[in-house]
Amino acid sequence: MDRELNEEELQDLYAWIDKIPLSRPKRHITRDFSDGVMAAELVKYFLPKFVDLHNYIPANSTQQKLSNWSLLNRKVFSKLNFHVPEETVKKIVLSTVGVIEPVLSTLREKIDKKLEHTTDNILDLEYYDTGNQEKGIRQTEAKQLPQLRREEMKKDDKSKMKNSKAPHTVQFYTDMDPSFQIILQEKEQTVMALQETVEILKMKVSRLEHLVHLKDMRIEDLTRHLETYKTKGKTF
Repeated sequence: MDRELNEEELQDLYAWIDKIPLSRPKRHITRDFSDGVMAAELVKYFLPKFVDLHNYIPANSTQQKLSNWSLLNRKVFSKLNFHVPEETVKKIVLSTVGVIEPVLSTLREKIDKKLEHTTDNILDLEYYDTGNQEKGIRQTEAKQLPQLRREEMKKDDKSKMKNSKAPHTVQFYTDMDPSFQIILQEKEQTVMALQETVEILKMKVSRLEHLVHLKDMRIEDLTRHLETYKTKGKTF
């Protein structure tokens, strides 16, 4: 993290940052990231569950900047097996030139590694049995969704148990035969479960697309290095 990045690595890092929608315009990287807020936003963009942005206050005071970075180290970076040393944090807070770039480069690597691990877990999801859709969906959710997602589903299930009749079904079909109401309610619950599955699959596709992009960039980088070595070999 303390190593100095070469020009090619810097340009690649800047291009990566430019693709991420941040709350403030990117003008001067050493000042932009000095208070830690935009670093928190970087992680939030790729790993939303890791960061509560309201905890990080945009600041000009040294004390608040240090507080933001300390919170990042404890609450966010620790989940990525990453830590910014205190001396480095002090230099970042003082907008010391050339300090933030290696930190962001290492943070990028940690984020990519976490995304790759997360995507591998998603790839292990089993698709539901079309002959028994609702049962298959429930089994998949219970066993294989990430922990936070499972907890959300448990809360949702408890809510459904308390309200076994869908509110809009009761409202619009009160005059219908009870047996038909039950059938309609079951169908609606199945549709809701399928919609949740679609959202999960969309997330999976998004992560895969990001990984493909990262691998393409890596291939391009290796290709450039290979061409450089070939050129040097011909020179000698």
